[in-house]
Amino acid sequence: MSVREDTPEFPVVVEGLRNAFGSHVVHEDLNLKVRRGEIIGVVGGSGTGKSVLMRAIIGLQIPSAGEIHVLGRSITDAAPDEVIGVRSRWGVLFQGGALFSTLTVGENVEVPLKQFHPELSDELRSEIARFKVQLSGLPEEAADKYPSELSGGMRKRAGLARALALDPELLFLDEPTAGLDPIGAAAFDALTRELKETLGLTVFLITHDLDTLYEICDRVAVLADKHVIAVGTIPELLATDHPWIQEYFNGPRGRSAKAAQDRNPAMDKTGQGSA
Repeated sequence: MSVREDTPEFPVVVEGLRNAFGSHVVHEDLNLKVRRGEIIGVVGGSGTGKSVLMRAIIGLQIPSAGEIHVLGRSITDAAPDEVIGVRSRWGVLFQGGALFSTLTVGENVEVPLKQFHPELSDELRSEIARFKVQLSGLPEEAADKYPSELSGGMRKRAGLARALALDPELLFLDEPTAGLDPIGAAAFDALTRELKETLGLTVFLITHDLDTLYEICDRVAVLADKHVIAVGTIPELLATDHPWIQEYFNGPRGRSAKAAQDRNPAMDKTGQGSA
């Protein structure tokens, strides 16, 4: 796995974060460090602000207090034009793909290329877009289709292709397997793991999918009580006595996900069998 040498050890650092909407406080004194080259899963009950946290990290949500540094640059204190460079170093897959319905898949992928690299010729931009479409696991001809012509799973891959358009170091995924059947979800997990290894990505992954957590996440951060109550590997989390963590990982679905992993103990996080 190759990682850019200038990427900090912790490409995402959140300290003392407070997010509030009027009198409703979503996060209070939230702290989190994301390690370079890892896939970190972010879990929590409904209303714990998983997506709000991601939006704050990428500058779409202005926090009431706290500090956020991404790739060594402050997100909370800098003016929008001061972080334009760092924004070109991350990619985001929003829930459902968030594609522009009036643009083809290829044109959707070209949007960030036009924004950050206007010097590219139309021909080169189109060529890059088609490569990213194939990198996301879609056939090349999908680049000429509109989002309405794709299945839900294909739209998510199209959104992933757009997130990869600028060769990011950081990849943010918001519920990427939600709504997918088990086969489609497993295929998306495998693709995420492969991209992380081959492109040297750091992946911030919001999910409710226990299979995803067990299969590809190096660590898991748990949101509850308005902050990150624990972060670590699943065995480390299971050693804590917080009731939500115990109920989440030891409930019926958690036991099923663990049993599925236990049936294939020779597989590691890279998908390769142990020697």
